[in-house]
Amino acid sequence: MNRLITSVICGLVGINTMLSADPSRPRLVVGIMVDQLRTDYIEYLQGLFGEKGFRRLMKDGAFLKDVDFKVPGLDKVSGTALIYTGGYPRHNGVTAAMKYDPARQDMVPSLNDPSIIGNFTSETYSPSGLRFSTISDEVAIDGAGLGMVYSIAPDPQQSIIMAGHAGNSAFWINENTGRWATSTYYKDAPALLTQRNYSNPVSSRIDTMVWKPALPISRYPGLPAQKRQFDFKHTFPTSDRSVYRMYASSPLVNTEITDVAVMYLKDLKIGQRGDAIDMLNIGYTAAPYKYVKDGDYRLELEDSYVRLDGQLSRLFEAIDKYVGLDNTLIYVASTGYYDDSVEDDSKYRIPSGMFSVKRALSLLNSYLVARYGNGDYVDTYSKGHVYLDRKKIEEKKLNLEEVAAAARDFLVKMSGVSDAYTMGDIMTSALPSMEALRLGTDPKTGGDVVLDFNSGWTVVDDTRFPNDTQVIRSAMVQTPVFILAPSIEPAVISTTVDATAIAPTVSSILRIRSPNGSASKPLLLK
Repeated sequence: MNRLITSVICGLVGINTMLSADPSRPRLVVGIMVDQLRTDYIEYLQGLFGEKGFRRLMKDGAFLKDVDFKVPGLDKVSGTALIYTGGYPRHNGVTAAMKYDPARQDMVPSLNDPSIIGNFTSETYSPSGLRFSTISDEVAIDGAGLGMVYSIAPDPQQSIIMAGHAGNSAFWINENTGRWATSTYYKDAPALLTQRNYSNPVSSRIDTMVWKPALPISRYPGLPAQKRQFDFKHTFPTSDRSVYRMYASSPLVNTEITDVAVMYLKDLKIGQRGDAIDMLNIGYTAAPYKYVKDGDYRLELEDSYVRLDGQLSRLFEAIDKYVGLDNTLIYVASTGYYDDSVEDDSKYRIPSGMFSVKRALSLLNSYLVARYGNGDYVDTYSKGHVYLDRKKIEEKKLNLEEVAAAARDFLVKMSGVSDAYTMGDIMTSALPSMEALRLGTDPKTGGDVVLDFNSGWTVVDDTRFPNDTQVIRSAMVQTPVFILAPSIEPAVISTTVDATAIAPTVSSILRIRSPNGSASKPLLLK
């Protein structure tokens, strides 16, 4: 009897949703995140683009030229979380791809969830570490569970953030095998991707892939003479253990992403049922290719934009074919940062130096031993955050804030360190100059001391293998967002827009709730 009642209720919900479907609302939402997408490169290279990719977005949609993410130290994971939740990293739970796990006393992926099993991967991910709802969640809730929400991206955590808590599935490319992988958190794994892993896996094709310029080299603007003499040629031999990471960093991965997106549109018929809004989330890359041998990736970067334009054209044509662009809302957003840092040749005599994390932590511990007695006071380090061993400090009945302040005062005097802050400094300071750092730092997972380094210096985290090397460079660039929808008039918005306004703006166009942690009002787009 209970089953019968449940069936009747579900049927009534479905009938009610279909009857009340608003024909003015899109049937499909396509959310596209492009890692490190830059406004200036889109404008600079638009003469090389076709009419149906970036030019279509610029001509027919709202083009937000300067979207400000505010916080420093973003990566593709935290940038995606900010766009999808409308909340800053300090609040949404994702400040970076990695976070500190006190139980392990080590860094783990921000969305690591040991209670979950991976399919086609040993990775264990779920959105449980994401504290707010997302655009995808609100789409699913609005459709009373009838709408389908899918996500595909090269990166696992980016894909999961885009699928949200209520999504049907999130897939990514396993960096060890090249297979499409997912998490058992999601209960709807489309069979077409499982079949692709057997019938047409990336691993069966990668040895034959070659990345060369898509256009004659003479057409790429602004290149020095030496870059115009020879075409680049990048291959992906399976003998290289990093082959799938190299592949996922190249524009060739965007082709695989588009292939799968078109399969979803065609075979899963998303956006074609009309009883609820469906959503397809896609992750692309426009990041500098760091595997070039000479460190100069300008030509590769320009070619990446040309190739990305081609993939957007393919995607938009498929959307128009299977759903209709007049039935679809598309937004394309950058992840809000740009990492073009490479070590300059010494012949240019740019002020620089090398900061060894291992040496710095060893000296810091020696200093704390001299001050507080024998013990290992320093736990670990990650991306400028120094974590003290809180258990040891508690055992010795020391005041954590006092020890952190002593560590700060010692570290700030080291060569290459421009400034240092305790977590208390960051959270209690009322200085406007500290706001960005405060919004990007979660006191629950951040370090006890946070370091800023001098630009031009190379920070080598030699506490890990392989060493993590970061060249410090302040790269403040304009990052764009495009919104293309039948109800939106074409517009170019040059004034700075807060990135937290994107989620509520998309939600407003769809006439659904904003994510529950949105920090801004929606933009008034016509």
